[in-house]
Amino acid sequence: MMAARGNAYSRFVALAKVVLPLAALALMATLFLIARQINPDAAIPFAEVDVEQFAREARIGAPEFAGVTGDGAAVSLSAAVARPDPAMPGRMTAESLVAAFEMPDGSSLAAVAGSGMVDGPAGRIELGGGVEMTSSTGYRVQSEGFSGTLDRTMLTSTGPVVAEGPAGQIEAGAMEAGEAPGKPGAYVLVFKDGVRLVYDPGSQG
Repeated sequence: MMAARGNAYSRFVALAKVVLPLAALALMATLFLIARQINPDAAIPFAEVDVEQFAREARIGAPEFAGVTGDGAAVSLSAAVARPDPAMPGRMTAESLVAAFEMPDGSSLAAVAGSGMVDGPAGRIELGGGVEMTSSTGYRVQSEGFSGTLDRTMLTSTGPVVAEGPAGQIEAGAMEAGEAPGKPGAYVLVFKDGVRLVYDPGSQG
C-alpha cells in the first residue's frame, strides 16, 4: 500500500514538472499576445493633434476694448471671439466684431462686421466679412469692408458702398467717415468715386 502511494506521488511530481512549466509558458504567451494588441503609439498622434490644435486656436472669448482717439472720440470694440497673432504681439483677428465711435460733437457711428483685425501697436482696425454701419445722422451703409485708425477717427471703405439715408439711396465707389477737413470737431460721411443718388421725396417727411 505504501509503495503504491509512493509510486502515485512520484508520478504526480513528474507530471507536475512537465505540466506546470507548460502552463506558465502558455500564460506568458497569452499575456504577450494581449499586450501586442495595445499599441501605445496609437494614442500619440491624437495627443499631438490636440496640442497643435490648441496652440493654433488659442483664443479669447468675448473680448472688449475701449479708448479715446487723438481727436477726442470714444472708441469701443467688442467681438464674439478673438485670436492673438503669435507672430505679431498686440495684433489679433476677431469674429463678429462690433466697433462704436462716440464723437465730441454728439454724433456716433456703429459698425458690425463678420470678421476683423485689431492691431494695437499700429493703431489700426480692419472690418471685413460684410459690414453694416449706422450713423446717428440717419445713414445705414453696407460694404464688404472698412479700414480705419485708432489714433484718430477715420474709417474708409475697402470697396463700393450702398447707403440709405435722409436723402434716399446712395451708391458710391468709396466712402470715408471721420473728421471734416479743416473743421476740427465736425464729423461727416463723404461719398466719392462715382456717386449715384436715388432721391426719395418721401424720405423727407
